[in-house]
Amino acid sequence: MTTLPSRRHLLTRGALLGGALAVHGLLTACSRTEAGTGGPAGDADLLARLRKQGHVRVGFAGEAPYGFQDGGELAGEAPTLHREIFTALGIPELRPTLTEFGALIPGLLAGRFDVVSAGMAITPERCAKVAFSEPEFVSPTALMVRGGNPEGLSDLASCAEKKARVGVLTAAVEGGYAKAAGVPDGSVVAVGKQQDGLDALLAGRIDAFALTGISLRWLARTNGSAAVEVLEPFVPVIDGVKRYSPGGAVFRTGAVSLREAFDEELARITGDPARYVELIGKYGFTEREVPPRTLRTAELCAG
Repeated sequence: MTTLPSRRHLLTRGALLGGALAVHGLLTACSRTEAGTGGPAGDADLLARLRKQGHVRVGFAGEAPYGFQDGGELAGEAPTLHREIFTALGIPELRPTLTEFGALIPGLLAGRFDVVSAGMAITPERCAKVAFSEPEFVSPTALMVRGGNPEGLSDLASCAEKKARVGVLTAAVEGGYAKAAGVPDGSVVAVGKQQDGLDALLAGRIDAFALTGISLRWLARTNGSAAVEVLEPFVPVIDGVKRYSPGGAVFRTGAVSLREAFDEELARITGDPARYVELIGKYGFTEREVPPRTLRTAELCAG
């Protein structure tokens, strides 16, 4: 993530191949599996193949409100946007695979699915392995704490100062944010799911749970009787750079035609805030989460 020139520069969650998106020719030429990725060959023809078969396989991690199952149906910000986009591309069906968050990129590279539909944050480290769409949303970080905020926390720097134990999702960017803020490794506690973070907080195993503000607000809402509160969002700073956590869809680097077609349709949605909110407003997304046109994946991947 990089500093947003206008309003927000988000990480999240959710890219270019290690800066390679900026080198478009390299991605265009990448029609075979890269050595060591395990990804399928022929991704240059993936868009045509998906149109022919009428469905796209998507990986998601069960993280509300980004991508989760609701009554057996695939729901959330990313699947809703992606269903709209893929339908416009002539691919009407999403076939989901539920995967641990940390296994999404390995699963994509191994060919278990064609796209990650999980609101994944765009980071330079991830860009070195996969290709992200342009940003789908922006959402700064927040802390969930026990009711009354007994530790008097406000952000990750305050967690470091007060020696608080901070819960983060496994493989999510908040772990790096916490360490950069001075929280020692032994005080950063990884959890597999959002609910695990809330449960650990209530059990006293952690003092705060760090995630995007929109995720924590959703979690608090769906656990209405839990004695927790979500603090005001803040923007982590790493090496002097603000991290706003923008997220996007994730593709294998060879799937250039699919990614480019996806980005064209995505731009039609993010360019129309009313339509954006109509599609995913029920998941807590507002016009504030619409990524500005000045926020580009190439910049985010560059760090």
